[in-house]
This record gives sequence, structure tokens and C-alpha cells, in this order.
Amino acid sequence: MAATFATFERFKDKGVAAYRNGDYAAARSYLIQAAECMVELAESAKTPQLRQQHETVARELMELAKSCEQRKAGGRRERTRAREDDDSGADAADWVVREKPNIRFDDIAGLDDVKQEIRLKMIYPFQHPELAQRYSVATGGGLLLFGPPGTGKTMIAKAIATEVDATMFVISPAQIMSKWVGEAEQNIKRLFDAAKDEPRACIFMDEVEALVPRRRDSGSSVMTRVVPQILQELEGFDRQSQRPLLFVGATNEPWSLDPAVLRPGRFDARVYVPLPDAPARHRLLELYLGNRPLSDDVDFPKLVDLTDRYSGADIRAVAAKAATIPFLESVGGGAPRPIAMADVLSAIEKTPPSVRLGDLKRFEDYALRT
Repeated sequence: MAATFATFERFKDKGVAAYRNGDYAAARSYLIQAAECMVELAESAKTPQLRQQHETVARELMELAKSCEQRKAGGRRERTRAREDDDSGADAADWVVREKPNIRFDDIAGLDDVKQEIRLKMIYPFQHPELAQRYSVATGGGLLLFGPPGTGKTMIAKAIATEVDATMFVISPAQIMSKWVGEAEQNIKRLFDAAKDEPRACIFMDEVEALVPRRRDSGSSVMTRVVPQILQELEGFDRQSQRPLLFVGATNEPWSLDPAVLRPGRFDARVYVPLPDAPARHRLLELYLGNRPLSDDVDFPKLVDLTDRYSGADIRAVAAKAATIPFLESVGGGAPRPIAMADVLSAIEKTPPSVRLGDLKRFEDYALRT
């Protein structure tokens, strides 16, 4: 796929955030991806001046990526050199993030139909293994969460891991594809092997379309090898074993996925995560505004109506912008006051829904076909 400013910004923002958090391995991977996007954009620039600007940004990102190596501890550098001399490649433990989430479905606002569908397809077989065995209901497998950005797909994945008491492996396509941690195909195998060593494991990959795009559209020789490896690992699940494995992918572009990954035995379940409905928006508004000082004139039912088509991320942004208004007044010497209805209305006016109607219809049409 041709690089876009949106993909560049996504990789750049994630790289800078990881760098600031001290996660230099992930930062390097994201920054390299961002630099590669900018190089592609430079090649298609319409003016020499714009091309030069893009090339300068790409060089700066590569320099920052190089500095990540310098910030790594000496021991890590030695392990990296050893891996370069060792055909076995990088150990998954060096670059895969493992965690034990504590988010449950009850912590997620709304989406009751989505949660119930996931319970039926993925959770209940874990929680009732004897009944699952009696009725030959498979345990584990692949689950694809798709829908507009900011609808809580990552939180749902964490809740799934919590509900089945699984170790969660959080990885990104950038980490898989990074040459710094070895060949992409081997990285995928090591990832799945590490997960299979756990009593219960859930692999979560956001932006999964970046790793399993339509092969004829990707324009990448690497992808022609990576996609079959992913498919092989998905088909290799032993769903009747004592150590079942969940693979949860999330995407904002389900139509960009390779059709082969959507066949039975791979992503066995596909769940549409829509924009929050009215009850969910009410709860989100309470969640993001409730921990701040509020005026008595804040009308939550009216705000619910005004935030139709807003994602959870949009509502969080509205709450943050509303809070900055009395905050800045106070910083400027005014008396501290609670957030008023007028502040929230002003924030809504300045924060239109991030999901366009055309995009929303595309998601809904895709969901009807699944």
C-alpha cells in the first residue's frame, strides 16, 4: 500500500510516545516505519521543496531511531550482537509485551450486544470446559474485532484476557516486521510458540491489517511470506488441548485484510464494535466528566443527544477540552469554578465526530456481509 500522511503520523506518534516512556525497542521500530513512510511521500512529492522537506524529516526520524540503540543497556547490545551471529534469531521475550489485564466487561461502557456475542463465541467455552467438551465446542481460536477508531477494541481485548484468566501478549505489526528483532516469519513463529507455553494465552494485535493485508495490493515481497506464516499459525491452534490459545486482532480497515485470513479455522469469529449507543454515551460522559468539578447545570441527557455518532475517544476529548476552559481562566487569575454546561457545549462545537457518515456506512455494510 502507498504511504499516507495518516500512516506516517500514526507510526511517528507511537514512536515518540514509546521513546518518552523509555521503551526504546518499540520506539526504534515505529520510528523506522515512520521514516520509510516519509521516504515514500518524498518520492511522490510534487515540488522539489516539498521533497526536500520530506527527506529532512525522514533523516531526523532515522537519527532518532539510531539514538534508541545508543540508549539501550550494554547487555542488551551484547545480546543483539549475539543474535546477529546466531541463526536462531531474537527471543520473543525480548520484544513481546506480556501483561495480566484487570479490565472486565463490566468496566466497559455499553456494547452489551458485542460483549454477549464474545461471551458466546470465546468466553463460555473457557469458563465451562466440561460442557464445551461434551458438545464438542471448540475452545480458543481467532477473533477479529473491527469497527471505527476509538470504539474500545483494545479494552475489549484486555477484558477477554481477564475474563478467561489468560496471559496477554501485546504486539504490533511494527514489532513483528522490524529487522532489528529478526526475520518477520521467524518472529511470528516465536510469538506463537511463546504463547503456547502459557497455561492460557491471548495474543492481541492492533492494526492487524498492516500485517495481513491483501497480498496482491501490498506490493511487498515480505508480505507474500508473512501472510502464509500467520495463516499457518492460526490453523495450528489445538483447540482441544489443555492449553488453548486466543488470537485477537483489531482493525479499523477490515476490508483491507487478506480474504484468506477470514476463512473458517483462522478468524473463527468476527465482531463489529460500533460507535457507542445512547446508554453507553451517558456512561462515558459520566466517566470522563464525573471525576471533575461540575456545575449543577450540566445536563447529561442533552449531552447524550448532542454526542450522537461520537466515539468513546471523541467523548474523552470533549471532556478534556471542557475542563481546560475553567482551568485556563483560573491560571489567568480568575477564581476557580466548576465546569459549566456552556463549557461542554463549547467543547462539543470544537470537536466534531471523528467518524464520517460515509465511513460509518461502510462499516455497517461490511458488518452485514460478515
